[in-house]
Amino acid sequence: MAYPQRLKTKTNLFLKVNYISSILSLLFGLVCFYFLEIYNVIPITLVSYSFFTIINTMLFNFHKKLAPAFNINSALTLICSIIVTMFSGGINSSFIFVLTLVVLAGYIATKKYGSFYLYLVFIIVTLIYLESLVDISFIRNEVPEKTKNIFNFISILFSVYLLGGVFGKILVTTHYNLYRSKKEVEKKVKEKETLIKEVHHRVKNNLQTVSSLLSLQARNMKDPAMKTLIKSSQNRVNSMAMVHEMLYMREDLSKIEYKSYVEELSEYLVRSIKGADNKIKVAIDIIDINLGIDTAIPLGLLINEAITNSLKYGIKDNSEGEINIALKKQEEDYILNIGDNGEGYPETITPKTTTSLGLKLIYNLTRQLKGSILKDCTKKGTNYVITFKEIGQNFQPIA
Repeated sequence: MAYPQRLKTKTNLFLKVNYISSILSLLFGLVCFYFLEIYNVIPITLVSYSFFTIINTMLFNFHKKLAPAFNINSALTLICSIIVTMFSGGINSSFIFVLTLVVLAGYIATKKYGSFYLYLVFIIVTLIYLESLVDISFIRNEVPEKTKNIFNFISILFSVYLLGGVFGKILVTTHYNLYRSKKEVEKKVKEKETLIKEVHHRVKNNLQTVSSLLSLQARNMKDPAMKTLIKSSQNRVNSMAMVHEMLYMREDLSKIEYKSYVEELSEYLVRSIKGADNKIKVAIDIIDINLGIDTAIPLGLLINEAITNSLKYGIKDNSEGEINIALKKQEEDYILNIGDNGEGYPETITPKTTTSLGLKLIYNLTRQLKGSILKDCTKKGTNYVITFKEIGQNFQPIA
């Protein structure tokens, strides 16, 4: 939307400047001929400029190509300005200020055009000055001494009107339109952020509702194994709900501060599984990192499963134990070290042979993060080294 608007603004400016400069040039030429006693080159040049500018504008309305039409018009303006300046006193002519309009029009078109015409006008003005030092026979001042002041007065009015009344007015209008567009975009962005916050809030509430239903279901069950399964599912739902809750609370709706999330998640899991009076120590060493939702959710589920397995199978009953979670960045990859100092499990148990859903999920979630996982057998208990990359907005179901 921004580019068509800029093109429309430049087109309107081009047409308005052409029409006004053509009319003013024609009137100036007639005034020179009938009232200022200037009969040769200057009025012919001004009237010719008016004629060719109108022709160029009509051709533009036919082919709609702004760049060539602008360059043709700039060339006509330069030629007209040089001729009128040279035959009205050279470096002392007030008409020389018209050259600045070409530079301004160039910068309005593009920075490249503006720079080109700026240096070109520098060269032209320098040459006009050097011409004043040399007596060139065919160039003479056509402006009579008695009408010289009037000619300079009209030349200055001509330049000032085009500079302020046309360029200035349109630039102010354009600036106002840009300011209004910016405000409209900011308003839409704010509305979008509010909508996204509302979505995260509702998703979090829905997930908490699911968690509450699972909790109620578990209370009515007598089979301990089924209660454990439902409790594990409830913890998984809560780990996802926490992501949406933290996104809802943040100014940046696309990423969450992950250290705070892991601290809150681990505290919840320890309290949920081991109770408030427990002997579990959780050591967290995570760099200051913000992760997007498409990485945060699968990584959160992975950490949830690892901590849950540590609390259920590694550190049994009310034993003392320690869970270590470290996350650091190495070049383009993230490295997660997570584990416990509990009993561990034998090498014969693998994701393919185990009946544990938690262990399968850890490996599947690592694959979803496009990462790799190694079991660190040098440490006591169960410890994993997981290398992964932050993924984009292509969240896929766990296979």
